[in-house]
Amino acid sequence: MAAERAEVLRLSGHRVRVTRPGKELFPQDGITKADLVAHYRAVAPRMLPHLRGRPLSLERRPDGLAGEAFFTKRVPGHFPGWIARAEVAKKDGTLTMVVCKDTATLAYLAAQAAITLHPWLSRLDRPERPDRLIFDLDPPGDDFGLVRWAAFAMRDLLVELGLRPAVMTTGSRGLHLLVPLRREEDHDGVRAFARAAAGALARRHPDRLTTEPRKDRRRGRLYLDTQRNAYAQTGVAPYAVRARPHAPVATPLHWEELADERVGPRHWTLRSLPGRLADCPDPWAGLGRDRRSLGPARRRLAELEPE
Repeated sequence: MAAERAEVLRLSGHRVRVTRPGKELFPQDGITKADLVAHYRAVAPRMLPHLRGRPLSLERRPDGLAGEAFFTKRVPGHFPGWIARAEVAKKDGTLTMVVCKDTATLAYLAAQAAITLHPWLSRLDRPERPDRLIFDLDPPGDDFGLVRWAAFAMRDLLVELGLRPAVMTTGSRGLHLLVPLRREEDHDGVRAFARAAAGALARRHPDRLTTEPRKDRRRGRLYLDTQRNAYAQTGVAPYAVRARPHAPVATPLHWEELADERVGPRHWTLRSLPGRLADCPDPWAGLGRDRRSLGPARRRLAELEPE
């Protein structure tokens, strides 16, 4: 059998070579590497604003779902010179990571079987000052209804505190609530606020919610996870494909959509998302305009929960 010919794309002024475009990354669904590249090209206008200026961790599966999965943080030596890079500080030195600035980079990463992209919660020009806070909500079992209820409860508390949270299916088991921030506090301050807010909500609903990190102590309650809010931690990128059967996609929602019980964490897939892109305005368009300071929110929270 003759070797499959590589495809060459011209994007953003660069040459992107896609080897073995017909290789099935999701064999159960017949989804190929070429399909993955096409997906990331299609979502680029909505996805790139949430990636630019942020170091990326890459979840790669060169042999598809059936093969080995590994995370790439350091830029591989074979990546072309036009791929943007950034040297970031880590505990024992520095690390050179990928930064995605254009559609060509998205397509190239997909061609490298980087199925899922995970950006930092801060940007390179001020890495110690995050501009995003994340609450990660996964069900204790399979009850997504509890996740939906918890998301609305957390939204109501955050709005009460003067913040403007956004919501996204993760394409895995639950939801991310993302709070856009002004870059005024370090990761420790942001994480402390997230823990305080989660604790306040758990005290309002102790039978359904918990901040207990140990699974054996949660007793069936939903864990309000704030652990991602730290230096060099990441969240799954909006519109990223997840390495699960049917290629579900992390999908930003309008809040009213979450009330629809038909919507679950893996509701949209690589196959079904194009219809949504055509019919639904971007729920996260202009998200930067919703940035708020945590100082007033922290004071309001203290007023709600006096010592």
